[in-house]
Amino acid sequence: MASDDGDFPSSSDLEEEEEDEKEDCYFSHLEEEVDEKEDCYLSDREEAFEETALQVIEDGAEEDCLLSVSSVITKDSLLGAQKEDLRKVMDLLCLRENHARTLLIHFRWDVERIFELLDQKGRERLFSDAGVAVVENKVRTLSSTSLNLFTCNICFEEVPPNGVTEMDCGHCYCNECWTGHFIVKINDGLSRCIKCMAPKCNAVCDEAVVRNLVSAKHPDIADRFERFLLESYIEDNNNVKWCPSVPHCGNAIHVKGDTYCEVECTCGLQFCFRCLSEAHSPCSCLMWEFWIRKCQDESETVKWITVNTKPCPHCHKHVEKNGGCNLVACICGQAFCWLCGGATGREHTWSSIRGHSCGRFVEDQAKKTEKTRRDLYRYMHYYNRYKAHMDSLKQESNLKETTQGKIFISENKESSVKDFSWVTNGLNRLFRSRRVLSYSYPFAFYMFGDELFKDEMTPKDKEMKQNLFEDQQQQLESNVERLSSFLEKNFHDFSDDEVMDTMRHVINLCGVVDKICKQMYQCIENELLYPLRATHNIAPYKSKGLERASELSICWDANQMVKSNCAQSESTLDRDGGTKLGKHSIVPHVSSRPDESSHSSHKRRRRGAHRGYY
Repeated sequence: MASDDGDFPSSSDLEEEEEDEKEDCYFSHLEEEVDEKEDCYLSDREEAFEETALQVIEDGAEEDCLLSVSSVITKDSLLGAQKEDLRKVMDLLCLRENHARTLLIHFRWDVERIFELLDQKGRERLFSDAGVAVVENKVRTLSSTSLNLFTCNICFEEVPPNGVTEMDCGHCYCNECWTGHFIVKINDGLSRCIKCMAPKCNAVCDEAVVRNLVSAKHPDIADRFERFLLESYIEDNNNVKWCPSVPHCGNAIHVKGDTYCEVECTCGLQFCFRCLSEAHSPCSCLMWEFWIRKCQDESETVKWITVNTKPCPHCHKHVEKNGGCNLVACICGQAFCWLCGGATGREHTWSSIRGHSCGRFVEDQAKKTEKTRRDLYRYMHYYNRYKAHMDSLKQESNLKETTQGKIFISENKESSVKDFSWVTNGLNRLFRSRRVLSYSYPFAFYMFGDELFKDEMTPKDKEMKQNLFEDQQQQLESNVERLSSFLEKNFHDFSDDEVMDTMRHVINLCGVVDKICKQMYQCIENELLYPLRATHNIAPYKSKGLERASELSICWDANQMVKSNCAQSESTLDRDGGTKLGKHSIVPHVSSRPDESSHSSHKRRRRGAHRGYY
C-alpha cells in the first residue's frame, strides 16, 4: 500500500509480507516432509512386498525340495529300523512284538496308515482284519500239571499236556502237527504270515511259538524264518526297496514322502524308486518300460526289413534292391518283380518285364506298407536323437578329468581369476540337463503317439501341445549345446578378460538351462499329463541334482526292547505249555529283490505355475 509521501511501502506492509513468506515457507517445508514420509512409506511397503514374494517363492522351493527324503538302510541298521516301527505300534496299542509285527506286515509297514484306520475302524476290527488275536483275561484250557491226555483234532493222537500248544485264538493242537504246519508254510514262502490250522480261523500264529517249535527239529529252517521276518521290513514295505545295484551293495533305500522320485544310494547308483530301473525322468515308469522293450525288441528290425526288402518267391530269403530296375534277382538265381514280388523271367526292358504285368493297384497292402514306413521313420527320428544325446553325455563325462587339469593349471598361473567353481557347477548342470534332454525324446514319442494316448486328445489339441513341448525342447537343446561348447574351451590358455567373458557366459547359460528344465517339467505335469484320464506320474525335477541318501538315524533302546520281548515271550510260552525261548541272533541277509511295484492309481496334485521343481 503506497503512502502519500511516495511509492515506498509502509512498515506494516513489510511486516505482512514477511509473515506471508514465513507461512509459505513453513507449509512448503511441511509438504516436503509429508512427501518424504509417504515416499519412504511406499518404498518400505514395496520392499516388504518384494521380501514377501521372495519368501513365498523360497517356501515353495523348500516344499518341493521336501517332497521326498531318502535314507539308506544297511545290514547293520535294518534290525534297528524295524524295531523302531515296532516300538511305535507297541507303545500306542499296548501290544506284544509279534502282534505289532503282524499288524505292520498286513498294512505293509505303514505306521501312519495304522493310526488312521484305528480312528476309522476301531481297535477290534483293525485287529480282526490283520489276523491279530488279542484276548484279555484269557482262561487257560490246558494245565501243565493235569494228568489227562489231550486228543489232537489233526492227527487224533493222545498226547500229554506239555506236548500241546494253544495259540492266542484259543485253538489247541499237538506240537508235532504245529511243527509240520509251520515247516510247510516256511518252505512255501509264507513265513511272514502263518495262520492257524483251524478251519476259517484268520488268526496269525505267534512267531515266538513258531521259532521255538521249528528250531527244536530244524534249526536251518528256523534261521530262514528269522531272515524272512527281518526282510519283511523291506519286501512288504512300500517305502523301502533294495538297491538294484549289480553286484548287490547290500543296502536298502527308505523314502519318506512322495515315492515317485529318483534316489541315489551310497554306492553311487541312481535309480527310479518306483520301478527300480535307471533314473528316467521326465519319462513315466510305463513309458520307460515300453521304450526299453521297444529298443531291445527285434520288431523294429522286422519293420525295416518289411519296408526295404522283398522275399524271394523261390527260397523266401529277403532281397534288398540296389538299382533302379524293377527286375531283381536273388542269389538262388530266381528273378522276380520288385513291385509285386511275383516270379518272372529275365527278359525285360526299362519299362516292362516280358510275360509279366502287375499294374493293378492293391490298396490295403499299399496302405499297410505306407503306415509301417511312417511308424519306422517316426521311431528312428526319436531314437536317433535319444541315442545322440546319450552318446554326447558319455563323451562329456570324460570332460571331468580334462577340466580338472585345466583348473589346476589356471589356479597356479599368475592371474587375477582364482575361483573356478563355475566350471564344476557348469559341468554338473550340463550333465543333468543333457540327461533330461535325452529322456525327453522317449517321452515325446509316447506322449504324441498312438500307443498310450490315442483317444485322450483331439488332433488339434495334440498338435498344439506337441508344438508347445517341442518349442521348449528345442530351446533346451540349443542352450545345452552352447553350454557344452563353452565348457570345452581351453580356458587355461585364455587371458583374464577372456576367462571372465567365458565365466559370464557359462553362469548365464546355467541359469537359462535350469529355468527351461523347470518350465518343461511344469508343462509336462500341468499341461500334458494332468488332463489325461490315465495316470502317469513322473519324478520331480531337482535343480541341484539327486542328493545321495543319508544314513538312517535309529532311536530305540535295544536292551529295553529285548527285555520286554523276552518277558512277554516267556510268559506266553509258559502259559501255552511250550519251552522257554532261548537266545537267537538275527543276521541280516540280502538275498532277493522286490517285485516291481504296480503303478499307483492316484494322481499327484497339480503344481502352481509359479513354482519350480527342486
